Amino acid sequence: MHIHGVDFTSAPRRGKPITGAVCHLADGRLALERIDAFETFDAFEAFLAQPGPWVAGLDFPFGQPRRLVEALGWPKDWAGYVAQAEALGMDGFVARLGEYRAGQPPGDKQHLRRTDARAGSASPMMLYGVPVGRMFLRGAPCLRRAGVSVLPVRPAESDRVVIEAYPALAARRWIGRTSYKSDTRARQTAARRAARQAIVDGLRSEACRAAYGFGVALAESQAAALVDEPQGDALDALLAALPAAWAWTRREDGWGIPAEVDPLEGWIVDPGLI
Repeated sequence: MHIHGVDFTSAPRRGKPITGAVCHLADGRLALERIDAFETFDAFEAFLAQPGPWVAGLDFPFGQPRRLVEALGWPKDWAGYVAQAEALGMDGFVARLGEYRAGQPPGDKQHLRRTDARAGSASPMMLYGVPVGRMFLRGAPCLRRAGVSVLPVRPAESDRVVIEAYPALAARRWIGRTSYKSDTRARQTAARRAARQAIVDGLRSEACRAAYGFGVALAESQAAALVDEPQGDALDALLAALPAAWAWTRREDGWGIPAEVDPLEGWIVDPGLI
């Protein structure tokens, strides 16, 4: 089965593209074939349009908290509120969330989805620092237009399936919450490189097979490149492919997504969240 992992950015460009890991799952192993770079959203949408069958793990929030959607009076279906958010444009979306947060009490300005609370991920309302809110606004409309099966918010009869991935969950299996990457040169330290080495070693270990049900096959040159890249984009793309491959193996059992998930919010797929 063709498996993809995508490390997303809300502002792709030559120096910081959307990064994709192209993999193949067969005979109990996930083999990395190559790393792709998408420097524009058009290139990313072309990737989504490529013929299936394939499954992709995408590293951005597919949805917003139900509490926010209801408070703003947005449509009570995923495609509807994604379209309404997109119609605001980035400036309008940022302003609307800012207005909403201003009316909330301290400590309750950025809500979590149930899956964020379980996974320890940031609120999809966050616009600065780790700007996952901006990633939502850029990425979710692409999914809505692509006609792919977006699990669990808009399942469809398609052999192109996308799930929400969170690479940090896989990384934590081997390094806990240790930082392993940075886009800032001064923070690209030996300690972070050692953490990337520990992650790559973990991917090639029996512990990975025990967690996901398959091993990861990397050539020595591929492993070295993943460790040597201080930004960690390619490594994150590969880590995003893990839950996509695992979801494929659980496709007869709800793709590894709990039955009680709120289809308005979405779900981060990972065996540790079952």
